[in-house]
Amino acid sequence: MSTSRYRYLRPEVPELLRAGTLFRDGEKRSTRFSYADEMLVLGEQLDNVVMLNADVSKGMGTFTFGQRFPEREFNLGIAEQNTIAAAAGMAHAGLIPFVSTYAIFATLRGLDMIRNSVCYTHANVKIACSHAGITPAEDGATHQGQEDLTLMRAMPGMTVIAPADELTTRRAVQAAAEWQGPVYISMTKEPVPFLYDESYPFAIGRAVTIREGDDATIIANRDMVAQALLAAESAAAEGLDVRVIDCHTLKPLDEEAILVAARETGAIVTAEDNILVGGLGSAVAELLIEHGPVPMRRIGIDETFAQSGPYLDLLERYGLSAGHIVQAVREVVARKGDA
Repeated sequence: MSTSRYRYLRPEVPELLRAGTLFRDGEKRSTRFSYADEMLVLGEQLDNVVMLNADVSKGMGTFTFGQRFPEREFNLGIAEQNTIAAAAGMAHAGLIPFVSTYAIFATLRGLDMIRNSVCYTHANVKIACSHAGITPAEDGATHQGQEDLTLMRAMPGMTVIAPADELTTRRAVQAAAEWQGPVYISMTKEPVPFLYDESYPFAIGRAVTIREGDDATIIANRDMVAQALLAAESAAAEGLDVRVIDCHTLKPLDEEAILVAARETGAIVTAEDNILVGGLGSAVAELLIEHGPVPMRRIGIDETFAQSGPYLDLLERYGLSAGHIVQAVREVVARKGDA
């Protein structure tokens, strides 16, 4: 019955959602490898695209770009600041550099250069990072980039994209190459489910409604989109009709889509694998408080560093799983009567 509520999903996904077996039975892939593959396509299309690696080209799969285009790949080693500064120089010389490393290393070690060499000069640099959020799982807190979306959203002039699956990651790469100015792409280490078919209308700054609903809206990005869909299906079993929006672009935020959802459903839950301070939930709350407050709950990583462990277990432990999202939906729907 709920299949008709979905948009843009691969044919097998609604049934996997209903059965609760999306992660067990669905096709999955780490989006870092989707990025690496699409960079080969982009390299064939544009001869001014260059790849700057920071020692983790095997971990990201981007060593393949160097094999295909050896004159356009530069591995600067464990030197993220130099890598980002070099990318800024290349951008000002007319190239389109993609910096590839892990989220925590680029956004924390390299933040000075991102701010002053890239954003301040509006350099046409693309920073593509895997290991975002707690998707590094067993790698632990030192490699879990749970702050990356917050830090990049704070940078003036930075466009921030957090794609949910294989297809949207590939399209994010193409869109970033066409976009003039700094772009940050946040990707997973952990394999995440294939969600979308070719009809998905990816565009920077345009959130996409992937499930219709009238009782509440879940707004999610990156790996939390799958959890949002699972939550919406569980809510449907309880008689709650929940809209799901894939807000793949955190900045610029699609304000119109969010305000429409708030007006039409009257309750909002945000879901992000990122610290609660300054990320998707903050962006949505800032918008709604000025233009139309509704009952709202934010799902994200609270004031803590995460432990090592299996990815799905960590989502449960830190309150990010579909079950926690469903509980948040129940709460905001109940509060609608008090508004």
